This record gives sequence, structure tokens and C-alpha cells, in this order.
Amino acid sequence: MKKSSLRRTLSATAIAGGTAALMMAGLAGASAHVSINPDKTAANSYALLTFGVPHGCDTSGTTKVTINLPEELTDATPTVNPNWTIEKVTQTLSEPKKLADGTSITKRTSQIVYTAKTPLDPHQRDALVLSVKLPDTAGKSLYFPTLQNCEQGQTNWAEIPKDGQDPHSLKAPAPSVAVTAADAAAGDDHMAASISTVQAASVSDDGSQARSWAGLIAGVAGLGLGGAAFVRSRSARASASK
Repeated sequence: MKKSSLRRTLSATAIAGGTAALMMAGLAGASAHVSINPDKTAANSYALLTFGVPHGCDTSGTTKVTINLPEELTDATPTVNPNWTIEKVTQTLSEPKKLADGTSITKRTSQIVYTAKTPLDPHQRDALVLSVKLPDTAGKSLYFPTLQNCEQGQTNWAEIPKDGQDPHSLKAPAPSVAVTAADAAAGDDHMAASISTVQAASVSDDGSQARSWAGLIAGVAGLGLGGAAFVRSRSARASASK
């Protein structure tokens, strides 16, 4: 086998492996902050918001996660998670707020506080799910400033981008949901959202990420095996021709 062909084969394999490694690093970076994965974003619909808690504070385990609800929301229904105790914090409004159904409220749920029964290992992740009624105004982003307390230290995911600012430039961005146009066929899907809450509670956004990693690793392994087979076949032909 010519040395030039061998060098090209090995170089192609190395480049593919390096590209896959960079892609995996990008996946890890994208999940490095507390984020929201909504099952729907249509205005005036009930949505399940899955908050992914990807890691602790450096090497310290997470002990508490406090999710602040935006003023546009009056309540949220947390999904039971056996790893945490859950508390709703209410806020007294400065003046009564009239709801779409004509009723008025004087209090709203302002925070959902999750306290870990055992500190969440900094190298593991968990998913916290809330059911909320999205406002009827499309085109607006809802921000959920989230305080993550750890055994040592804390991270306040509360930065909100200014107009025109790239959210990815923030060090500790607040989780957010962009409300889209209402779905005319959706109707009142509160019951459907409640039924699927149990299923959503067992799913975190690292599931697809794990599959992506597995696919990338399998691809790199396949390239490596293909390169080795190519080298063996060329060597066998060269020996046979002598």
C-alpha cells in the first residue's frame, strides 16, 4: 500500500473524529445552564415546562432550585418528583387582578421551590416539570429567573437579554419561553396536559442529547473500523501481487 494512501485514510479518520469531538463539546456547552423545554408554546394554551438542571455549582451538589414565575402567570402546577420536596410561594398583589374568565384574584403564585431530599450529584441532572397556562398574547418571551443553591455556593440564572442582545452572550441567562400564535384547534387542553404530566416527569432534555452523543460515538467508531479494514485490504492485495 502506498504511504500517501495510508496517510489520506488516517487523516480522514482523524478529521472526522475531531469534528465529532467538537460537536459533542458543543452539545455539552448548550446544556450547561438551567433551561426550559416546553411541549408547546401557543398563546392561551396549557403547556408543560421541563426545567433541566444539568449540574451543580462547580463540584458542589444542588440542594435547592427556586423558580420565579413571570408576572404574566398567576399560578403553576408542579409535577411530583420523588427526589424533591415542593413548595408554592404566594404573593399578595398590590391591587386585584381580573382574569379572562371575569373573576378577580388578590394573590398569585410567585415561586415554585424545589428542595432536594439528597443533594443532586454535580455530575448528574434532573428534570423539574411545571404545568402553566400561557398568556393569550403571542410574540412575547416569558423569563423564569431561577436560583440554584448548592452545598457550597449558588448560581442565579437570572440574566435577561436587552433589546438586540444575543442571549448566548450571557453568563447566567434566565430560562425562557417564547409565546407563539394561538392554535385555533387547541381549545382547552388542560386535561390533556394533566394526563401527560406523569410521562413528561420522567423525561429530561438530556435524553435526545444522550442519543446524539451515542450516534456520534458510533459514527467515529465506524470510521475507525472502516479505515482499518481499508488498510488491511490494501495490504492483502499488495502481498498477493508480489
